[in-house]
Amino acid sequence: METESTPFPGDEDSLDVALMARIGAGDHAAFRALVERHQDAVVGTVARMLGNPADAEDIGQQVFLRIWRHAKRYRPEAKFTTYLFTITRNLVFNETRRRSRRKEVSPDEREEISHLQVAAESARQPDAELLQAELQQAVDAAIAALPEVQRMAVVLRRYEQMPYEEIAEVLKLSLSAVKSLLFRARATLRESLRNYLDE
Repeated sequence: METESTPFPGDEDSLDVALMARIGAGDHAAFRALVERHQDAVVGTVARMLGNPADAEDIGQQVFLRIWRHAKRYRPEAKFTTYLFTITRNLVFNETRRRSRRKEVSPDEREEISHLQVAAESARQPDAELLQAELQQAVDAAIAALPEVQRMAVVLRRYEQMPYEEIAEVLKLSLSAVKSLLFRARATLRESLRNYLDE
C-alpha cells in the first residue's frame, strides 16, 4: 500500500525495531508484517548466493524462524537489516560448506544446464529478449563463480543497494576490506563478462 510520503530509512529501521519488540512479546501479526517486509530481499539474496530457488525458500524460512526464536534477546545495536542479513549470511555460508562437502553439480555441468535453459527459452523468445536473458544468465553465472565472501558482498551491494558500512558489519570486515573485496570482485566479473561487454 502506497502512502503519499516516503518514510526515511531511519523510519524504516524504527518500524523494524518496533515490530521486533512486539515479536519478542509473542505477537504473530507483527511477525507476519516483518516477514512481508523483508522476505523478498532475503529469499532473493539466498537464491543469488546458492543458485537454487527451492533452497532459497527453505533457507529464507530458517532465517525468519531464527528471528522469531531470538526476538526476546534482540537488541537494536545496529540496523535491523544488518542483523537480518548477518543471520542470512551465516545460514548461506553453512549451506555452501555443506554443499562443497557433498560436491553436488560440477561447474561444467552447471554451465551445460545453463546453456540448455537458454536454448529452451530461445524457442519462445524474440532475439532481443533472448540476448537479455542470455546476458542475465552470464551475469548470474559469473557472480556464482566468485568466492563466497566476494559473492555475498556483490549481492548485498548490487541487489540490496546496501551501503559499504553495513556490508562491513554483516561480513564482520573492515570498511577498507569490503571496498577491496568489491574491487576484486568487479575486476573478476569484468574479465568473466568481457565477451558480452565487448559486444
